[in-house]
Amino acid sequence: MSLIVEERKGAVMVWTLDRPDRLNALPDLEDGEAFAAACDAVNADPSIRCVVMTGAGRAFSAGGDLKAMKDRRDLFEGSGAAIRERYRRVVHRIVRALYGLEVPLISAVNGPAMGLGCDIAGLGDIRIASERASFGVPFMKLGIIPGDGGSWLLPRNIGYNRAAELLFTARSIDAATAEQWGLVNRVVPHEALMDEAMQTADQIAAQPPQALRMAKSLLRQGRDMNFDQMLELSAAMQALAHLTDDHIEGVSAVLEKRAGDFTGN
Repeated sequence: MSLIVEERKGAVMVWTLDRPDRLNALPDLEDGEAFAAACDAVNADPSIRCVVMTGAGRAFSAGGDLKAMKDRRDLFEGSGAAIRERYRRVVHRIVRALYGLEVPLISAVNGPAMGLGCDIAGLGDIRIASERASFGVPFMKLGIIPGDGGSWLLPRNIGYNRAAELLFTARSIDAATAEQWGLVNRVVPHEALMDEAMQTADQIAAQPPQALRMAKSLLRQGRDMNFDQMLELSAAMQALAHLTDDHIEGVSAVLEKRAGDFTGN
C-alpha cells in the first residue's frame, strides 16, 4: 500500500502519510517514487491549486526506521557507495519532488516530526502545528548527519544559530517553541488542525492559479538570486500574468467590489 493517501477536496489535494503503526516512518524504498508521482500529478493538473499534507495516527512522521538502520537493511544495506546511491534515488527524490511542487504546500503537523519527517514538514510553504506536535533533527544522537538536505533547509527556515542548536544538541522542541522560532506559522488545538489547514488552503485556492504558481516560483527562486536577477524574472512573469483572462477578471472584481471568479485562463 502506498505511503500517501490522496483525497481531493475541490481545488485542494489532501495527502495523508499513512503508516501509523510505524509512526509514519520513512523512507521505505518505494517512497521516492510515491512522492515523485504525487507531485508530478499535481504539477500536471491546473485545477489543483493547493496541497495539504498531514500524518495518520499520532505522528506526522518519526523519520527513519531505526530497526532498519540497526539491521543495515533496505535503505541502509551494503557498501557506502550503495547507501549513497539509495539516498540519492529515494531520500533525495522525496525532497526534490516536494521542493519542486508548483502549488502552495501546507504542512498540517499533527504530532511528532523528527529527522526526515521534520525536514519534510519544513518543505511546506505554510506550516500549521497541532499543540501535540514536536520537532527535532536527532541525527547526532544516531551518529549520522542530515542526509536529506536539512542542513540547507533548516537554517533558511529558522536561522543558522537555531538550526545549529537543534542539530548539534539533537534535542526536540515543542509546538510553542517551534512557533516562536518561526518553524511553524501558528499552533492550534489538535482537534482544529485540519479545519485550520483547510480554511487556509481554501483561501489560497480562491486565487488565480497561474499567478499563484508564478508567485510560489518567485519566492522559492528568490532565496538564491540576487536582486537584479529577481527583478528580471519578475518582469518576465508579470508580463505573462498581464496577458491572462484572470488578470482582467481580478481587476474587474476589485472595481465591482465582488469576489473574483478565476478559471486559470
